[in-house]
Amino acid sequence: MSNALKPAEIFERAAEEGKRRLDQSLTALLATGFIAGFTIIFGSAAQALIYSAAHPHFGQFASVLGALGFGIGVVFLITGRAELFSENFFDPIATAFKRKERNWVKRLLRLWSLTFLLNIVGGAMLALILSVDGALDESARRSIVSLAEELAGRAPWTTFARSIVGGALVALLSFLVISARSTGVRAAIAFAVGVLLALGPFEHVVVSTLHIAFGLFVGAEIAVQQLVKVSTVSLAGNLVGGVGLVTLSHAAQALGEENNRFR
Repeated sequence: MSNALKPAEIFERAAEEGKRRLDQSLTALLATGFIAGFTIIFGSAAQALIYSAAHPHFGQFASVLGALGFGIGVVFLITGRAELFSENFFDPIATAFKRKERNWVKRLLRLWSLTFLLNIVGGAMLALILSVDGALDESARRSIVSLAEELAGRAPWTTFARSIVGGALVALLSFLVISARSTGVRAAIAFAVGVLLALGPFEHVVVSTLHIAFGLFVGAEIAVQQLVKVSTVSLAGNLVGGVGLVTLSHAAQALGEENNRFR
């Protein structure tokens, strides 16, 4: 425990990482957002393939096995230094708290909007490729359709509640990754968070939007309005959970610790 970073130290590291993200060139920002989008689809495809193979033998426990597959996609995301939309909640906001950055609101909106857009573009591109007949077996395609229709058919308040949890989990992932001292620990944390997201499943605006889009590509009966509804409600819930619950709580914890040090 003596080697563990204190909350204020974690927050300082997060502020440094947030500055790097806010200062990224347009090319770097577009590239990392695009990579994150198609990386997360690897996790979705692994989840569907494992679930469809395991379900005839293990019944409902196949959902747990499928979630393990999705967790692998989150490991790829974190160790590959790609950037998923709500991963950008904690670090840049830490920068805003710790440093007097010029035009930080404008830069934050640039970071969020372009990351979200390129996450969707990158993920949709790989989902389209995997939706070609024969790219995935029929049972995996049915699994993708089933999950997409489940996500699209939920009541808005249910989606909102699950999105709060999803946003909190991904923002917590950012905090824990900063606190980790080795790549192995970061990978383990990413895997655990990915599994929890898939087990819920707890909505993350990018992941849920891409899940539904993937389902549409392989034949799910979902209206475009349902896709827009899930994306909008998930975004609101992710902001509440990721910014409101996790990021601001850790900011208060770190700043409180720092203030006590100077008393």
